[in-house]
Formats: sequence, C-alpha cells, structure tokens
Amino acid sequence: TLWIVRYNWKGYGLLYLASAVSGSAICYVLVVLGFYYFPYRLFPALFKFPITAIVTFFPFYNLLGVRFSPQKWTYKIPFYWVLVNIGLLAETLAKNHTNLIRYDFEWDFWDSYTLWWIFFLLFEWIGGKIVPPSVRKPIPEDAFRYGNWAFILLHITMIGTIFGIGWYLGDMRSGTIGR
Repeated sequence: TLWIVRYNWKGYGLLYLASAVSGSAICYVLVVLGFYYFPYRLFPALFKFPITAIVTFFPFYNLLGVRFSPQKWTYKIPFYWVLVNIGLLAETLAKNHTNLIRYDFEWDFWDSYTLWWIFFLLFEWIGGKIVPPSVRKPIPEDAFRYGNWAFILLHITMIGTIFGIGWYLGDMRSGTIGR
C-alpha cells in the first residue's frame, strides 16, 4: 500500500480510506443480514467479519486497480476482469478449502462475483475523481494487443478460471465438494 500511496498520499490515501470504510460497512451489513459468516476472526469479540483483511487487502487491491487501470474502458473491463477473477478465486479457495468463510441464506459465488464487480467499478470511478491522472500509471493499450504480456495474462487468467469453474461445477454435481 505504501508503495502506491507514496505517489500521492492525499488522493490514494483518501481512496484507501474510502475503500476500507465502505468495504467494512458492506461486509458488516452482509454478515448481520446472514448472507455469510466468518467462523475464525482475529478479533472475534470486536468484529463479526475479518476486519484486518477488509481494511488491508481490499483497499490495496483497489489502489492497485486505480493506479494501473488502462485509460480506455475498452481495456479497463478486461483489466478488472482479471482482478475480479483472481479475487473470486481466492474467495472460492478460502470457502471450499478452509473454514474462513461460510455462505449462508441464499448467498453464492454469483452474488460474490457481482459484488466484486460493483465494488471495483465504483472505486475505479471514485479513484478517477480523487486521484490525478498524473500519478496514475495506466497499462498501455499496446500491452493488450495479440501476443503482448497483458493479452497473455488476460487469456491465461480467463481460460484458467473458466476451466476452474467447470471443475468446481463438476465436483459439486458429483458431491465431492464439501466432504
């Protein structure tokens, strides 16, 4: 976080704070409403959700997105697609292979996926308002052209997550997930 905030502590710092506060509020509301539950927390007496992850990981991930997102929306969408899919992969692994998060009351991966998108796009917009373009470092459009590094990373991530979803659905139908 300090690596990014040092470029403009007011803009990135405000974005970090806004992301941490709103992420905490959203997570708190969803836990109180019973959509998901965190059985293991660092401060269980104080917080119903993993406050340390919410105020460190998510804001940093937003700062990373705002700092490096391409200028044109044509390229922002694939850029955030990679970030969202990596984030949801981490959440899926945490849900399926640890007891760190449990979905309850009608919550599922699609709801998380949608919330990830809303959160990132909202903070891309907010970041565009409070972080000056001079301190952002957008990935150049050429990087997304066929054969270049962003094109390759985008396709590896997307193909990998598509196969991962297929594997997950296959295991879920066969009954091996959750044993």
